[in-house]
Amino acid sequence: MRFTVLGPVRAWRGETELQPGPPKRRALLALLLARAGEPVPIHEIVDVLWGENASAGSVNAVHRHVGALRRLLDTDPSGHTTPSRLVRGSGGYRLILAAGELDLQRFRALRDEARAARDLGDPARAAASLIEALALWRGPTASGIAPEVRAHPAFAAVDREHPAAVKEAAAAALEAGPALARQMLPILRQTAAAHPLDEVLHASLVTALAVTGHRAEARKAYRDITTRLVDELSLDPGPELRAAEAQLPRSTASTPPGGPETGNSARSGAEPEPPQLPYGEVPDTEASTKGTGPADGTTRKRPVQLPPDLSMFTGRSAELRRVHALLSPSDDRPNTVVISAIGGMAGVGKTSLAVHWAHQIADRFPDGQLYADLRGFDRSGSVADPAEVIRGFLDALGVPAHRIPVGLDAQAALYRTLLAGHRVLVLLDNARDTEQVRPLLPGSAGCLIVVTSRNHLHGLVVADGAHPLSLDLLTAAESREFLVRRLGTRRVAEEPAAADEIVALCGSLPLTLALVTARAAARPDRSLSSVAGELRETRGSLAAFTHDDGAPDPRTAFSWSYDALTPGAARLFRLLALHPGPDASTATAAVLLRLPLKDTRPLLAELVGAHLLTQRSPGRFGSHELLRIYAGELTESYDTPEERNAARHRLLDHLLHTAHRADSLLAPHRERLTLSSPVAPVASPTAFDSAEEAASWLTAQSPVLLAAVLEAARSGFGTHCWQLAATLELFLDRHGRWQDQLVVQEAALHAAEELGDLSGRAHAHRALGFVHGRLEHPAEAHEHLSTALELFAATGDAPGQGRVHRYLAFQANRQGLHHVALDHYRQAYALYEAAGHRSGQAGIHNEVGWTRILLGAYEEALADCRRAIAMNQELGDRNGEAAAWDSLGYAHHHLGQYQQALICYEHALTAYREIHDDYLEADTLVHIGDAWEADGSQERAADAWRQALRILETIAHPDAEHVRDKLRTLASHDGTPRRQSAVESTVT
Repeated sequence: MRFTVLGPVRAWRGETELQPGPPKRRALLALLLARAGEPVPIHEIVDVLWGENASAGSVNAVHRHVGALRRLLDTDPSGHTTPSRLVRGSGGYRLILAAGELDLQRFRALRDEARAARDLGDPARAAASLIEALALWRGPTASGIAPEVRAHPAFAAVDREHPAAVKEAAAAALEAGPALARQMLPILRQTAAAHPLDEVLHASLVTALAVTGHRAEARKAYRDITTRLVDELSLDPGPELRAAEAQLPRSTASTPPGGPETGNSARSGAEPEPPQLPYGEVPDTEASTKGTGPADGTTRKRPVQLPPDLSMFTGRSAELRRVHALLSPSDDRPNTVVISAIGGMAGVGKTSLAVHWAHQIADRFPDGQLYADLRGFDRSGSVADPAEVIRGFLDALGVPAHRIPVGLDAQAALYRTLLAGHRVLVLLDNARDTEQVRPLLPGSAGCLIVVTSRNHLHGLVVADGAHPLSLDLLTAAESREFLVRRLGTRRVAEEPAAADEIVALCGSLPLTLALVTARAAARPDRSLSSVAGELRETRGSLAAFTHDDGAPDPRTAFSWSYDALTPGAARLFRLLALHPGPDASTATAAVLLRLPLKDTRPLLAELVGAHLLTQRSPGRFGSHELLRIYAGELTESYDTPEERNAARHRLLDHLLHTAHRADSLLAPHRERLTLSSPVAPVASPTAFDSAEEAASWLTAQSPVLLAAVLEAARSGFGTHCWQLAATLELFLDRHGRWQDQLVVQEAALHAAEELGDLSGRAHAHRALGFVHGRLEHPAEAHEHLSTALELFAATGDAPGQGRVHRYLAFQANRQGLHHVALDHYRQAYALYEAAGHRSGQAGIHNEVGWTRILLGAYEEALADCRRAIAMNQELGDRNGEAAAWDSLGYAHHHLGQYQQALICYEHALTAYREIHDDYLEADTLVHIGDAWEADGSQERAADAWRQALRILETIAHPDAEHVRDKLRTLASHDGTPRRQSAVESTVT
């Protein structure tokens, strides 16, 4: 048999076309074909066929239509019955098709073939497969069925595959050459006309027109799309369109009579410029992990992450000539990835040279610069995991956090895909070994990778073609210039012998010279002879820093700076080596010292003045890794194990209790962990005046908090580990940081298991279950949540069990098992009721209301949501009340009562603004935009979405891309409002 759904819905047995029957039966067949191989729940079939007009007899009518389709499909020409193609299961029906029987199946198979060809470096074959796939489309999905039925998301989702495939085909054809690009032009023109605001699609059209000689049409196409973007969305052209426009010839010559602009340059002897591909689209990373290719309209960020260049950079002329030679002036598009591995002893200036060179050549990499400190020799052992680094790079490139795949291999594959064909400079600082670096290498031409390391990285040189550069100490002349740049020509010239002695005592090591000249510059009244004399008296040895060739170690300079500190500053310098994360705040420094803030600030200022600390942002301080190592050795020498352990304990206490206070302020009525021990007075948590201040603290401290979870696990503070992870669960989920959630909760589970702590295990399993559900791992989610349910029951924690049942209900709803979800909510409600947890009961009324909406029982949903609002108002729970108002608005929205929906959404918006929940404020603005759009006011819809986008971009939330897509495709919005986050806010 053969079926088509990419256009009119049709079916054939052999050469005989079958007649599906009346409109609803044809629509049912269309739905089963669009979801071929998947079970379609009964309630969804009813929703598609009848919508708001469904009645009690609709389910029986579905069964009758299914029976008629079975007789049609399962009877051969001779009248014999064949095995049924339409089978019952999972609460619905599934249509079983053989390979190649459905045009949609063939279309997807050809797309898969095209991706495989691209991966093998064969764009021509890829383009041919995609052009063949696109030929299967004969109109909109399931055209011919009733418009209100075809508006269902199941058909809209298939419709979106067409422009995505057109963009893939255009990219492959442009890479393959003008001949295939010419074949794509009719398809591109037609598809671009159907999607007037899709920037990537129109950029592909502009480029295809340009490379096939249609220059005037290309310029007109560019002007038309940019005008529409400004007029309709108030948006400037994105990077794809700018890149396409940049390649258009600047000539204004008119098109020759009788055809497109071809042949003139060839006849005159001019050589046409080779076409440059537009910057391209960021693939849908969720799809990329499944091999489904790029998504529609996703915008790539241009990262600019290089650290600031050192204004007083000195010397290294020969080394700079060598690295500059790697990129000759004519080498505008290198055909291989160029890797420069800069090595040398600690403090020799590897990072300074790499950063200085990177700034000099940054303009040759217009697609951006990425930077990561790999912490390869961090004393605390917190060496950067390649997956951690790639996640940061993907975020910088604009990939929403929730779409980053799980596992290093998948993340690295996506990273390489994003950099393919683009010119990006990647600086990897402080690498430990080749294996840490290799996953971070792009796989295609155009990029420069700069790696610094104390080790030689022979594997990178041998296997990956890296160009090694080993830094030695500064020459005598360079060292003298170093002093001149920092101390002035006159001061050095007056005491040349003392200057030479300072250079010798510092071993010509840039880091030690920087420390010594910083102190000398701060004391202009001191002679250089006295500086040299003090250095001479404090010479020592530091075996850990000694280079193989016997070069001097930096203790002389370090100790000279350290010995000049006051006792309080010296102790702070030592104890900061115990601090996790990239930098320390004034408050955490005070906790380490057991001092008030007012007494700590002068000590931090003293360390900054001595160049032993750097103030990286207001109130946050860090230092060079070599200085951290030195501080670590000092604290082991001067501070007893008991003192160090007590300092760690104070710091972890402070971070845990402050995070718990912030979390409690943001969601005061949510059931939460009771911390096992009171905080010591000397580690008192930070006080917050508002929820907004608490949210800001969590955001600023998140790198430290994540590092603290792992540090607590390493240093034997298992309870701090799992309790801090449990406290961070809501924050990480709300911000879409699901990969970070996996890391910290797995560490928490291991720590709780080592302690034999049932409560800790329960919390970790519960969080892991929910995040695996977020990441579309239903089996792992169910396993963790089932274990959590058993553990909470064993500890007698009824609210804990209630939360797990709500998570299980949420997962069931995601799988379309709405009656299963209702059963979990029933059990959760009973547990909350027994525990007297009224806020939990109110949340369940809201979530049950949402589940009834999924079942199409909108009037019942209104009652549940109103009950939730009343209970939350009685409790004073503004968060829960806001979520329920949002759900009530959605129920009205689904009933077509848009003005009532807007009133409800405004109530939710007011509450979220009161409690400073930026994310849910943005989410509600999205819903307001949806309602205005459905009510026919696109201008008001766009205004609400723009407000939401500003907030989401500020907090770097993955939903920002969803809102950008709404703004881009406003004219073709399918009218189905997005609904998820308000219910999730009560679940999580």
